[in-house]
Amino acid sequence: MSPERPATPHRRAVRSFVLREGRITPAQQRAFAQHWQRFGVAYTGIARDLDALFGRRAPRVLEIGFGNGEALAWAAERDPARDHLGIEVHSPGVGRLMNALAAQDAANVRIWRHDAVEVLRNEIVPAALDEVRVWFPDPWPKKRHHKRRLIQPAFVDLLARSVKVGGLLHLATDWPGYALHMREVLAGDTCWRLREGDSGESRRPPWRIETRFERRGVLLGHPVTDLLYDRVPSSPQSG
Repeated sequence: MSPERPATPHRRAVRSFVLREGRITPAQQRAFAQHWQRFGVAYTGIARDLDALFGRRAPRVLEIGFGNGEALAWAAERDPARDHLGIEVHSPGVGRLMNALAAQDAANVRIWRHDAVEVLRNEIVPAALDEVRVWFPDPWPKKRHHKRRLIQPAFVDLLARSVKVGGLLHLATDWPGYALHMREVLAGDTCWRLREGDSGESRRPPWRIETRFERRGVLLGHPVTDLLYDRVPSSPQSG
C-alpha cells in the first residue's frame, strides 16, 4: 500500500478588505432592526432576480464599498429612474446609510453587507448592471499589500461579466500610485475602453459628489483621479 498523503492545508483567499468595524452607534444598530428588511439583501449565493427585488424593471447602478453611504444616498435621491445597489462590509456605514434612506423614503436602493466578489460572482447575473462605481477603495499603499487591492485583472473581468455592453465602470482614487495601477489593469482587459477626454485628475463628473472623506484627502494634498470606462464587446484574442 502506498503511504497516505498528508492533508492539504486549507488556503485562505486574499481579501480586498480588513474588517475593522469600529464603533457602531445605537442609531446605526437600530437601523438593522428597523430598516434591514426594507433595504437589506441577505446573501444566499443564489442568482438574484433584480426585477423582483425592486418590483420593477429599470437600469441598475452598483456602488462597491460605499463607506458611510453619503454618495449613494445622494445619487439615489436625485436619480429615481434608476435602481441603486450597494455593497459594503462595515456595519456602521451600512447602518448610517439605511437611516439616511429611511429619512428620504427611498424606494430604489438595496444593500448587501457582504464581500463584493462573492456577490458579483454568485448573485448578480451576467449583464444585469448598467453601471458600476468603485470610489476610493482602500489603496493598500505598501508594495507587499498591493495584492489586496480590489482592482485586479480577475476582478475587472468579473465586472465585465456583470455589466452590459454600453455600460459604464467609474473608478475614483486619491492615490496616484493606485490610479496608475488601475490604468494598467484596465488596459489589459479588452472589454473596457477608457474615456480619454473625461478621465484623469480633477475631472470629477457631476454625478459624483465630493464627500467628506474626499475633502479630507484633498486637504492633505492627495490629487483625485476619476477614470471612466465604457463596456465594449470583447476583442478576440490575438495569436
